[in-house]
Amino acid sequence: MEFFRIKKDIPFMKYALVLNAISFITFALAVFFLVTRGLHLSVEFTGGTVMEVAYQQTADTGKVRDQVAALGYPDVVVQNFGTSRDVMIRLPVQKGVTSAQQSEQVLAALKAQDPGVTLRRTEFVGPQVGEELVHGGLMALGMVVLGIVIYLALRFEWKFGVAAIIANLHDVVIILGFFAFFQWEFSLSVLAGVLAVLGYSVNESVVIFDRIRETFRRFRKLSTHEVIDHAITSTMSRTIITHASTEAMVLSMFFFGGPSLHYFALALTIGILFGIYSSVFVAAAIAMWLGVKREDLVKASVRKEDDPNDPNSGAVV
Repeated sequence: MEFFRIKKDIPFMKYALVLNAISFITFALAVFFLVTRGLHLSVEFTGGTVMEVAYQQTADTGKVRDQVAALGYPDVVVQNFGTSRDVMIRLPVQKGVTSAQQSEQVLAALKAQDPGVTLRRTEFVGPQVGEELVHGGLMALGMVVLGIVIYLALRFEWKFGVAAIIANLHDVVIILGFFAFFQWEFSLSVLAGVLAVLGYSVNESVVIFDRIRETFRRFRKLSTHEVIDHAITSTMSRTIITHASTEAMVLSMFFFGGPSLHYFALALTIGILFGIYSSVFVAAAIAMWLGVKREDLVKASVRKEDDPNDPNSGAVV
């Protein structure tokens, strides 16, 4: 399905150097903010107190969050679990206050508004658990990266694998850079969003790479940068439809999903926007500069003279 068809190829690769310079500057700034400011890690990573409370009726998590925040916990995580009457509260570590004192203070504040609330469970999550989560998250990220490189190298060519992983890591670092610069809370849900962006971004790269291979097969007289321009231009309608549909869903989570999905949707939004950019101006350009050519993707064979207007152009004789 196509909303429109562009008849003349857009010379994307003509501006690849300038746009990649912008990418490099953005990437360098993201790394700078990560090093100087660091990530604002959530309770899952830093440790803290986890409380489970039960209400006699449906709990208003927004109201509960405001009540706990008024006690001096602006970064508190409040969410339903199990049923709409059960609420989980994650409190960050506070100097000079024990986990038991934190839970008593919070429960007293909640009972002041609703005497029917009861405490189901409370426990302290130590920083050791947070270190294990960080290690597990980095391992997951590394396995995803390795899997992408192997997949693209086997399906296409190693130059495409290198180009795609540089572009995908470009997206990941920029997402983390945004979270470091604005000091948005980095939680497990955000980590899940980052991993989702990796898969989403590589999908766009695969579509473009597949069209590049197809164009190499059809038009023997086109140069590498002309092939890439044609491949990107011919997939633009598909790109707009796919990304607009996905972004509509993500924005609905961002605006209507509540605080628990806010940063997850925000990470996806940043990743989708930069994923489009990186697939076109980073992955494709790097593949071109690595010297990808027709012989890397198409086996040598005797073919008819190429004619872009001939549907049988490029057919094996």
